[in-house]
Amino acid sequence: MTQPPHPALPSAPEKDALISALLARVAELSAQVTELSGRVRALEGENAALRAQLKLPPKTPDNSSTPPSQGHKPQGEAGRRPKRKAHPGAHRALHPNPTRHAEVRTQRCPHCRTDVSEIAQAAVQAYDRIEIPEIKPDVTRVTLHGGVCPCCTRKFKADPPAGLEPGSPFGPNLRAFVLYLRFAHAISFERLARLLSDLLGLDISEGALVNMLADSRPAFARQASLIRAKLLAGTILQSDETSVRVGKRTWWNWVFHHDDSACFLIHPNRSRAVVEQFLGDVRPDFWVSDRLAAQMGWAKKGHQICLAHLLRDVQYAIDAGDDVFAAPLARLLREACAVGRRRDRLADATLRSYAAKLDGKLDALLRLSPRGSEGGKLLRMTKKFRQHFFVFVTNRDLPATNNGSEQAIRPCVVFRKVTNCFRSEWGAQLYADIRSVLETARRRAIAPLAAIRLTLDRVPLPARA
Repeated sequence: MTQPPHPALPSAPEKDALISALLARVAELSAQVTELSGRVRALEGENAALRAQLKLPPKTPDNSSTPPSQGHKPQGEAGRRPKRKAHPGAHRALHPNPTRHAEVRTQRCPHCRTDVSEIAQAAVQAYDRIEIPEIKPDVTRVTLHGGVCPCCTRKFKADPPAGLEPGSPFGPNLRAFVLYLRFAHAISFERLARLLSDLLGLDISEGALVNMLADSRPAFARQASLIRAKLLAGTILQSDETSVRVGKRTWWNWVFHHDDSACFLIHPNRSRAVVEQFLGDVRPDFWVSDRLAAQMGWAKKGHQICLAHLLRDVQYAIDAGDDVFAAPLARLLREACAVGRRRDRLADATLRSYAAKLDGKLDALLRLSPRGSEGGKLLRMTKKFRQHFFVFVTNRDLPATNNGSEQAIRPCVVFRKVTNCFRSEWGAQLYADIRSVLETARRRAIAPLAAIRLTLDRVPLPARA
């Protein structure tokens, strides 16, 4: 049996080529191993960060800027409430300006039926009966007569009475009522048309309501410009912003306010350009806001950040386990707020002494080493904004928090949730102007309907008494 022939051994050049191919493959695999090792280390770091986040407490309205609507109320025990202590009874006070009086006197004694109409009687009981009259539209049909002059043979027509000129059939009171319901109570056009039909017996189409609003734009723009001018004439501004939908885009609803004036502005973004557009060449002495970068750096003398926002961030660091830096910082901020509540009873020198002590305590806290990542983040934030913590202590006109802005902008949030905001840009701008009028009227103790009527009549809102 014959043996198969042995294969021929590779030549020297072939060996060199094989070795080169193997070395190239080894280098390629080594590069892949290095790359995969880097990916593994990155994934391990990401996994560790995610595991650390799992250990962090959830963010709630009490320890972050999460809106209260996204919070969850705790489950309470379904037990009977303890009986409360008795309190003195209360009753409705009599109306200060009754429409009419009904003086009722007894004609006969209810016991023996004797005639007592001529006997002196004193008031023994007084009460009010409140009723509203039947609601129906007051329609005035205006007919202008005319003819031909027998002298010059030219046609003539009577002049319309003042306040009853041709044009829109809807009077100022009805316009003010529609604007009030639409923008103060967030009633949609469909529901508003049905309400006017059911309540007043007046059929108004949604298109007529839109035209009524559009005709009011110049009057409210003028009133809003007057409010803005008075606001910029002061030395203090407070500001905040919230989102709003215009068409299919997210815009931003800004509020600038202080004391008895508030001005709203709806803009496509929340950058510094919005604040610059509102201020123009004016720069106030002091500013109060949260820590949004677009609202920082505008005051000439001092900027007060909101300590309420800061306390919630501090509480989150405490919940995350930092009891070294966050806990004493919370006590210091509450101490500062307590001083602020007593400013009207303290002398200026005392306030300066308190401010120096608070700054000294804050400097001491900044030398501590916090525990955990959230504590470190809080320390870095404190170092960045520490000069804006206690500006309010020596300035009696500055609040310690930006809660005034939150309260001013809350009706805008309700309007957004109820109506889903605006289809057009002019509707958004009209809302900002009307919101400026209504919020300013509230601060100046002016009834909202009266403020709307004054605006439609081109009368500036009176100052607060």
